[in-house]
Amino acid sequence: MLAWPRLEIPRLDVHGPAVSVYDTENRSLVTLRPDDVARMYVCGITPYDSTHLGHAATYVGFDLLNRALRNAGHDVIYVQNVTDVDDPLLERAHARGIPWSDLAQREIERFRQDMTALRVLPPARFVGVSEAVTKIISRIEMLKERGSIYRVGTDLYFEVSADPSFGRISSLDRDVMLNDFAERGGDPDRKGKRDPLDCLVWRGERQGEPSWPSPWGPGRPGWHIGCTTIAQEYLGPSFDVQGGGRDLAFPHHEMSAGLGHVIHPQHRFAQTFVHAGMVAYDGEKMSKSRGNLVFVSSLRKQGVDPAAIRLALMRHHYRSSWEWTDAELPAALVTLKQWRRALALGSGAPAAPVVQAVLSALAADLDAPAAVTIVQAWVDASLGTDTVADKRDSSASMTVRRLADASLGLLL
Repeated sequence: MLAWPRLEIPRLDVHGPAVSVYDTENRSLVTLRPDDVARMYVCGITPYDSTHLGHAATYVGFDLLNRALRNAGHDVIYVQNVTDVDDPLLERAHARGIPWSDLAQREIERFRQDMTALRVLPPARFVGVSEAVTKIISRIEMLKERGSIYRVGTDLYFEVSADPSFGRISSLDRDVMLNDFAERGGDPDRKGKRDPLDCLVWRGERQGEPSWPSPWGPGRPGWHIGCTTIAQEYLGPSFDVQGGGRDLAFPHHEMSAGLGHVIHPQHRFAQTFVHAGMVAYDGEKMSKSRGNLVFVSSLRKQGVDPAAIRLALMRHHYRSSWEWTDAELPAALVTLKQWRRALALGSGAPAAPVVQAVLSALAADLDAPAAVTIVQAWVDASLGTDTVADKRDSSASMTVRRLADASLGLLL
């Protein structure tokens, strides 16, 4: 599956510090120490509707991480899946009377356009679950050989108890797990399961649903095994960062890691689990089920500068949960106009300290709000009258413009 077009971003003359992020499992800041190449997996969309601002905030947040790692001197291999075979997509396609694959392709293309507009660096691998079915079947066979798979009717389940570390990522008690599992795609009440938390890895064929041949009969993959397979296929048994929205910590990331640990028992699935906060609108978390959505594509059709959307999102820390309001975009547009006016001067206040401060802010758990404040201070100084002529930096505009592109993803 094609990702969106590659972006050319400038290389800065200096490296940023080592990058620290908040690890959900350890509940603390950890410094990422990748080998020569940093490996990052971020869970992608289920393409049954357009990209809303909650999605955009997550992908912009992990784009900041991608850029911070690159600015710290690392090459990055970034992998993202597309859950293009799953119940929500099939249900939406059936309700609209269109083939599920047509709906998926339409929304994947809209997502590509949204990510391009927001200047999110594309993944090296952008893989649909439907493209990885053969590899998924191979992983299920490995799990079966290890004795962690059992059958319920025509379906196959993974025993979560096969992973001794299961539960350590989310640190939830069992009652909360059962509740969240039921609300987020699980089936804890299904009869025949050995443990209510055991997760589906292969769904036997149902009438009207897509299916593929397998050693256990026709069917399709479960949700969690898709991400496990794609991550380990393209990043190896262990990688540096598993990322996504906070609502994916359980069950999705817990289950995906459990599967990965049993497939490769000598390896830790991900070294660090990083989760973005939730974006609300009209008092509730922005979600497709509630219908309280603000779509990136709709804003673009209204002529909104995508840089303003990105800036508005970056004014909130990626880990925070916050509420989008109608005042966000006008404020961002005013800021962009002011920044561009300062950059148009050519010279400005000294830029070297700005570069170091912005890179340091982003290396400290992706503190984009602090980075935006630092750039704003430079803009205020450059537009002000207290920077005397002999102290102005003749190359400041070029330096800050390159910095904004390389670190913040803002093309100014």
